[in-house]
Amino acid sequence: MTDHPEWMREQLHRHYAQGFTVDKLLYDSETDHQRLRVFENGSFGRILTLDDVIQTTEGDNFIYHEMLTHVPILAHGAARRVCIVGGGDGGMAREVLKHSSVNHVTMVEIDAGVVEFSKEYLPMLSQGAFDDPRLELVIADGAEFMKTTQGGYDVIIVDSTDPIGPGEVLFTDTFYGHAKRALTPGGILVTQNGVPFMQGDELTNTMRAFKALFADASCYMATVPTYAGGPMAFGWGTDSEARQVSLPDLQARFAASRLAPDYYTPEVHKAAFALPGYVLKLMP
Repeated sequence: MTDHPEWMREQLHRHYAQGFTVDKLLYDSETDHQRLRVFENGSFGRILTLDDVIQTTEGDNFIYHEMLTHVPILAHGAARRVCIVGGGDGGMAREVLKHSSVNHVTMVEIDAGVVEFSKEYLPMLSQGAFDDPRLELVIADGAEFMKTTQGGYDVIIVDSTDPIGPGEVLFTDTFYGHAKRALTPGGILVTQNGVPFMQGDELTNTMRAFKALFADASCYMATVPTYAGGPMAFGWGTDSEARQVSLPDLQARFAASRLAPDYYTPEVHKAAFALPGYVLKLMP
C-alpha cells in the first residue's frame, strides 16, 4: 500500500469526517470570500474545495449536475429561460446548455475568482459553457440578484454551498419567496439541500418554506459519492403538475433532447421522487 504525503480532511459534521489523498496540489489561494484549492486524487481526478469542503470533482460531478438540470428542464417540457444561482465551476451551465430548447441562461456567481480559476484548472467541468452566447454571467450576490431581477425564468437552479458563510442567505424564506416571484407561471425551483441523513434540518427548513410558497413542494434524491453520508436531496417547488409528468412523455422529451447523460434517465427521474421513510419524516 502506497503512503501518501498528505490527506485532505473534510469535517462538515461533529462526529463524522471523510478524507481524500492530495496526490498533486494544483492550486491553493484565498480570495475575499473563501479559500480555494484544486488537487488531484487517484479515485476522483481533480477536486475543488472551498474552505476544505468538497464542492465538486472531476469524477462524480456528472451525477449532481445532471440531476439538478435535466429533472426540472425535462419535467417542465418547454423551458426557454433558466437561472443558475452559484455554479461558478461551470458544470451546471454545461448541462443546462445541452438543451437546445433553452435560449437564455443567467448564471449568478458571487465570486469571480471561482469562475476564473475553474476555467484554468477545471476546464473539464465547464466544457466551453462560458463561451456559449446563450450564457449571461452575472457576478453578484445571489440573494440580492433575486430580490431585484425582473425574472421571467422557467427554471431556477440554486447550486449553493452549504448554509454557512456566503451561502447561508440562499436558504432563507425571503430568498425562496423572491425566487418564486422570478418564475414564470408553471416554473420550477430546484435547490441543493445536502445529505438529509446528516443534515436533516437543512431539508426540513427548505421544505417548510416551499410548502408555504408552492402548490407542489417536495424533494428528489441522488447518490453522489463525494457528498458523503447517504443520498443527497434536491428541493423541488412549483405550482404546476410537472412532477406528475408520465414516463412515456419523459421518454419522448428525453429522446427529442438527444442528451447522452451518464446518470440521468427518464426512469431514474421518476424513481428519484420515491423517498425513504427517514426522509419523509423530515418533511414538515
